[in-house]
Formats: sequence, C-alpha cells, structure tokens
Amino acid sequence: MKSFQWLYQHVVEHRAGEDIEALLPQSLDAAQLAAVGDDRLLSDLCRRVFRAGLRHALVDARWPAFEEAFWGFDAHKVALMSDEQLERLMQNDKLIRHWGKLKSVRANAFMVTEMASRHGSFARFLADWPQDNIVGLWRLLKQQGSQLGGNSGPYFLRMVGKDTFVLTDDVVAGLIAQGVVDKRPTAQRDLRLVQQAFNQWQLESGRPLCQISRLLAMTVGW
Repeated sequence: MKSFQWLYQHVVEHRAGEDIEALLPQSLDAAQLAAVGDDRLLSDLCRRVFRAGLRHALVDARWPAFEEAFWGFDAHKVALMSDEQLERLMQNDKLIRHWGKLKSVRANAFMVTEMASRHGSFARFLADWPQDNIVGLWRLLKQQGSQLGGNSGPYFLRMVGKDTFVLTDDVVAGLIAQGVVDKRPTAQRDLRLVQQAFNQWQLESGRPLCQISRLLAMTVGW
C-alpha cells in the first residue's frame, strides 16, 4: 500500500494545472453535525432511499410533497403511522408510489427515535460515532434501518456531512490497485481491511476520510 503522500502526488502529476483542493469534498465537524435537527436528518435519509435507482432530480422535485405527507419528517409522528395511513399515500400522485420505500420511511423514523432516546438526538449519535470505525456505522444503519444497504448508508452520511469514505467503483479500483483488497469489499473482514487502510492514510495526512476517498478515486478514474 502506497503512502498518502504518494497518492496525493500521483493525482497532482496527472491533473497538472487543476486546483486539486477545490475538487475535494468537505465534512462537518462533530459540533456542526450535532446541531442538525433530527427531522432534517430523517428527511435526507429517506430522500437517499428514494434516490436509489432513480434520477436524483426527479426525487428532489417531488420532495416538497414528501415533506408535507410526512409532517416535515417529525420522527415521532412518522414512527407511529399505521399501515392504513401508509396505504393511503399510495394514492397520492405527488409522491413516488413505491410501497417498499414508503414503508421504509416509518421504519427509519423508528430507528431515529430509538437512537435519539439513547443519545439525546440522532444527530448527536452520528456526530459522536468514531471515524476509525465508520464501516461499523454503515453496518448499524443497514441492520437497524431499512433499505440502507450497499452504498445507501454511506451516501446518506456524505449527504448530511458525516465524514465517511464511499466505495464507488473508482475507490474500489484504487483499493485493489493499492493491494488493500482483491475484489469489491462486502465481507466484514474486507471492510475492516479497508477501514485500516483509510485510518493509516488519515494518520499520515490529517485529512478527513471524504477527501482521502476522493483522492484515491482520482488515482484511477479521474
């Protein structure tokens, strides 16, 4: 596995004349993330679920109707919705009428309320989760949430500003090129190896995971 300095210099040399720093994403610090309302986090979480497999612009254009239908994503209200209330939403042509994803809104609202009851808020729970085990947070979201497997959990975290890497095709190609894994990491053992690699690069660079992730992708696919 090459050092972070090698990764950075490789990108600089192959993208001569470009402002590399301007291409890198930013994350929120713990205090900033903890200050976000749980209703906004639930809204973004559900929007990420609906975006999967659909054009983002289509989902975003309809999101005001979702905000209205789900009481501004008040997690406590949504978690108490009955099956009959959800079924009625299937008749609302302003929404994306996907039964599985509509049900996931209630399931994810329940997860948000559970985490809030234990940690003070869902935002505080996310903010306090350690960066050196971000794959553990992915696993928890998948297990306790609904339709948050694959990259949906990581993309949600990226949306709301929680520092995370994302296993895009280019990032996976970069990890393989660096000898971290030999195929797309899905097993927990491989995900731990990926986490260890990112932890090492973060220790060397002091940069957030999201920036290391983007730079690694740029070594192979940009």
